[in-house]
Amino acid sequence: MALSLITNRGKLSVPAPFEVQNPFLFCVYHKDLYPAGNERMEAPKRGNGADFNPNAPYRMYHGDRIPGFPQHPHRGFETFTCTMEGLIDHTDSLGCSGRYGNGDAQWMTAGRGIVHGENFPLINMDKPNPARLFQIWLNLPKKSKMVPPAQVMHWHEEIPKHTSPDGKVTVTIWAGELEGKRALSPNPNSWAADPENDVHVFHIRMQPGGTITLPAARSGSNRSFYVVEGPSRRGAVMIAEEPVPMMSFVSVSPEEPILIEFNGVETDSSVEILMLQGKPIDEPVVQYGPFVMSTEAEIRQAFSDYRSTQFGGWPWEEDAVVFSRDTGRFLNVSKQTTLPPTASA
Repeated sequence: MALSLITNRGKLSVPAPFEVQNPFLFCVYHKDLYPAGNERMEAPKRGNGADFNPNAPYRMYHGDRIPGFPQHPHRGFETFTCTMEGLIDHTDSLGCSGRYGNGDAQWMTAGRGIVHGENFPLINMDKPNPARLFQIWLNLPKKSKMVPPAQVMHWHEEIPKHTSPDGKVTVTIWAGELEGKRALSPNPNSWAADPENDVHVFHIRMQPGGTITLPAARSGSNRSFYVVEGPSRRGAVMIAEEPVPMMSFVSVSPEEPILIEFNGVETDSSVEILMLQGKPIDEPVVQYGPFVMSTEAEIRQAFSDYRSTQFGGWPWEEDAVVFSRDTGRFLNVSKQTTLPPTASA
């Protein structure tokens, strides 16, 4: 009997953080069935300041009437926000701003410190405003923890995808490379910027009967698969020839290619799987809330710096900023605005 390639497995829930492996620090799948918004793009209910109710159709998170995450600080790592549905309005302490979503992805290197807000405007007044996205935290090595903050937007029209010959599998390549297609570049100080670090982030969408074999990772890398959408029937999804139920994950040995199969029937919806892979950062990790450093002393310094400088202060009138309903997707950094290829929302 062949040895199993699966080294760990577990269950997932929304919106609880996933179990992740170094160099990743955190990953969460936001899936919220927001209803139609009012004329101010607000939800029908008011948030309680910490609404993470897993049993509700949608959550307000730290928002009041507009769901999301008003201004909050980070230091020492990167956020990688990968969207499938819905829009996000971004503002930060550097005066940068943007609206993105519906397949776009944003890399933000917090580095020595940044304050940002991520809010979800409910722009549709006549129909629901569903939102689905992954927020992933990727660590920075000690040498890069105090680099200047930076961000880059990957518009969905430009993100490379690999499609199987039969059209039943599509892989969105958010980071890394597959079949000769390489992801758009992250920020220059990202752990993902060096191909030797083997950082791959894939969104795998499969139709019934779809199969794909992913090549082996580099020896020593960590690799996990998270099945977030699909039928609940046992055996519908097979990873490394073992069943993996919907809303569960497996970690696998990096040295072997991994076969993924969707043994679906015609009435099944598609399967969606997130893959996180990377070479671990072989350094101590000390995390306290929004700060991730290498020592306790550095964490204390981060709190001290934030109290004294607010990482540059908050230049916006509101803690939770959203743009007008008719604002299209954009990114403004250092007073330079970039638009997606289609220049539309």
